[in-house]
Amino acid sequence: MTAVLPLPPEVAAATQAGPWRRAWRRLRQRRVTLFGLALVLAFVVLAIFAPWIAPQDPVATSWGAIRQAPSGEHWFGTDEIGRDVLSRVVWGTQASLLAGAVSVSISLLLGVPIGMVAGFLGGAVDALISRITDAFLACPFLILAIALAAFLGPSLTNAMIAIGVSATPIFVRLTRAQVLNVKVEDYIEAARAIGNPPWRIALRHVLPNVIAPLIVQATLAIAAAVIAEASLSFLGLGQQPPAPSWGSMLNTAKNYVDNAPWMAVWPGVSIFLLVLGFNLLGDGLRDALDPRQG
Repeated sequence: MTAVLPLPPEVAAATQAGPWRRAWRRLRQRRVTLFGLALVLAFVVLAIFAPWIAPQDPVATSWGAIRQAPSGEHWFGTDEIGRDVLSRVVWGTQASLLAGAVSVSISLLLGVPIGMVAGFLGGAVDALISRITDAFLACPFLILAIALAAFLGPSLTNAMIAIGVSATPIFVRLTRAQVLNVKVEDYIEAARAIGNPPWRIALRHVLPNVIAPLIVQATLAIAAAVIAEASLSFLGLGQQPPAPSWGSMLNTAKNYVDNAPWMAVWPGVSIFLLVLGFNLLGDGLRDALDPRQG
């Protein structure tokens, strides 16, 4: 009689753990991903506690402190009308994170159902949705966002809608591709064979198995949305003055780069760090949620 050798503790634990727990275990092993997560969480804390973290009123002007260099009173210096740059950077975090989260939520709410319908039904419905999606994808994302924002009017709300609608085709295409892969699996055929209606199969069996790549794409899309919001604000189509926004701060700072470079450095560094954090986190999630990884 053949003896059954016990599995090593780490292998047994990995086998018994659920897929999300295994993904979290793999995620914790990647220091670069944890660094990205720390960056994102730091900016989230800044956005939530901005009223208590910002040392001064972000819209308060001081004509006696125009374009002052960084000092003990103004750590990041002041802008062209004496406003504290540090306070405006802290408060600008809210606009960037809000734009990223809301616009990507709009893309998910629109793109996932449309992609599910296209991939699950197939046929003429799939062909029609795919051709419309191809038409939108033929236009560069930022150009389409600028056009929609200009049509809707300059405001942060309209900018978020424009970014969300412009990013929707990406989620339609991704969801459709994942559904096409999942719906031919044996467990889907078994669910269909025992009499489950199509809507139940789609929501109960197909959707949960396409969530992982959507989470990864959403994380990366937030980074793109942050850049898009800053670009729209730079062009005057996003957050409107005097409300602080990193993009509008850069638009003003471009006129004073020679004698007040700190006006451009800090909002630029903030955009870089926030986008870097989401990109590192998205790359780590892509590896952690891959079922082929050990």
